[in-house]
Amino acid sequence: MADTENQDTLVTVALTGHSKEDAAAVFGALRTAFPSDRGAGDTPQTEIPGRPTVWTASFEVLEEAPDRLGSASLTAPVKATVQGGYHAVDMMRAALGSVFSVAEQGEALGDQEKELELQLENR
Repeated sequence: MADTENQDTLVTVALTGHSKEDAAAVFGALRTAFPSDRGAGDTPQTEIPGRPTVWTASFEVLEEAPDRLGSASLTAPVKATVQGGYHAVDMMRAALGSVFSVAEQGEALGDQEKELELQLENR
């Protein structure tokens, strides 16, 4: 795959939320549809009390990816920042919406990339 193609399909997801278990649930659901730089055994690390924690992973959003992610459940809302090529970010947002209630909190648009700020909750 050419570098420019890979840049168009690569999406970075950064999560902040209540617990590492919630981050693991979101990343686990995403891995059912998209190849990731994090393996199934690579779970989010423990958060430090009183300090903000951000968990990140990158996913390759391919055209042949399924429309629906595997199931997942959250203990509290999770904030997700999704960044990458326009089409790949739109596909990632749709996939997240197949499992979670997704509220868009903000959007930043660039020449070749976009960033969405989302809040994920159980349906």
